[in-house]
Amino acid sequence: MRRFIFVIMAALAIITPVSASEAVLVLPDIISSNMVLQQQTNVRLWGKATPGAVVSVKGDWTSEGVTAKAAADSTWHVWLPTPPASMKPQTLTFTIGQQTLITLNDVLIGEVWFCSGQSNMQMPLNGFDNCPIRDGNEEIALAAQWASCIRMATVPTRGSDRPQEWASNCKWQKPSYTTAPQMSASAWYFAKMLTQVLNVPVGIIACAWGGSSVEGWTPREILETYADFDLQLELERGYEDGRWRWYAPMVMYNGLLHPLRHYTVKGFLWYQGEANVGKHATYAQRMKNMVEQWRNDFDGPPAELPFYQAEIAPWAGYGGADGESGALLREAQHAATRIIDNCYCIVTNDLVEPYESSQIHPANKRDVGYRFAYSVLHHTYGCHQIAGDSPEYDHMVINGSEIEVFFRHAEGGLSPRRDIHGFEVSGADGVFHPAMATVNEQHKSVVVSSTEVAEPVAVRYCFQNFLPGNLINHRGLPAVPFRTDQFPQRK
Repeated sequence: MRRFIFVIMAALAIITPVSASEAVLVLPDIISSNMVLQQQTNVRLWGKATPGAVVSVKGDWTSEGVTAKAAADSTWHVWLPTPPASMKPQTLTFTIGQQTLITLNDVLIGEVWFCSGQSNMQMPLNGFDNCPIRDGNEEIALAAQWASCIRMATVPTRGSDRPQEWASNCKWQKPSYTTAPQMSASAWYFAKMLTQVLNVPVGIIACAWGGSSVEGWTPREILETYADFDLQLELERGYEDGRWRWYAPMVMYNGLLHPLRHYTVKGFLWYQGEANVGKHATYAQRMKNMVEQWRNDFDGPPAELPFYQAEIAPWAGYGGADGESGALLREAQHAATRIIDNCYCIVTNDLVEPYESSQIHPANKRDVGYRFAYSVLHHTYGCHQIAGDSPEYDHMVINGSEIEVFFRHAEGGLSPRRDIHGFEVSGADGVFHPAMATVNEQHKSVVVSSTEVAEPVAVRYCFQNFLPGNLINHRGLPAVPFRTDQFPQRK
């Protein structure tokens, strides 16, 4: 209907001058009351208006507004300077001539993050059927106490085979016990930690779709360059019963992300990978392609908008607990950080309970969100006294029947000193056996051995589909799963 109205307006504007009293002004849903605007920058605001109309946008933090003239196709956009972050609610007015046509209230200035991926990012505080969020009921009950500093806009899952201009039903919401149940749990905990440390409002755009692949969030022009990917066949397979399904390529990018590309954000959080298990060989490069596209779409220079990933959690459903397909995808996720500038990956290997070996949606989303926040605070906001990096394999030394493993980001030592779970060693035959592991306190390393392997040549840590570990650094951040038998070279 809106499209029809603007077509008529465009035709009339050719022969009829536009007066302010006759002007029409429409905003996309993502520009609404309760929103958060990125602080201390020029934020992009956009909409549609009668062709030829001059739209003025003004925040009550400034005496002057910014203006733009609606084009023949009715579109307009402005770049609005924003002040430093504040908990003080602001008002934003949209005017044509002397007539204020739209007023947005309770607008906050702070930090805005785009949170995307598949079901473990989409999973709300309400949980899924038979899959609760730990302490979710308490978070929902107390959510309103964060209404002055946290806001979230959730984008509905509507796929499309063509890039969409706007997304509907994604207005910003203040948290309360009525709105919080449908807010992304991982993003919620991230926002809570961020606002407490920085003492600024935090806005979250939650744009995730359960079961989606990295190809689903990538546009046609990139997918068509993949020699092993039949885009047309995959699109035909992904359209069932009159709607797009979670396994369709491209449709998430077109229907969810593309309509939001003008919104000014600080960076991205990404929790996805399950749908690409078995396709680890192409994952890192396809992630790089996707990230570069997103950065360009969101008006960010190539490496300026930071990108943070969460590794997929342990799950036996990838082909048995002792299989390796999930481990290989995690390896590819960490490999992506070595080929993508300003990209980091948090570890989730330890955030599962034994009963969750058959559950792809772990209940502990608090620590996922907090680890995202620790990494973001360290790397993006320069809070270097907050640890943001997990212990990561660096090199090993073979000493007879033992292998000594050394780590980066373990300057303060490792824990526990004994009873470390998750290590395996192999001899020249390549068969891995569970290993005993203890911390060498002087070297701040881990010494690994097995009575089954007299002459070890390789070591692995948590390199199975479901093999949670417990090795942490002195700040409690868990070690990155790894294997030494095929460890990729660092840049």
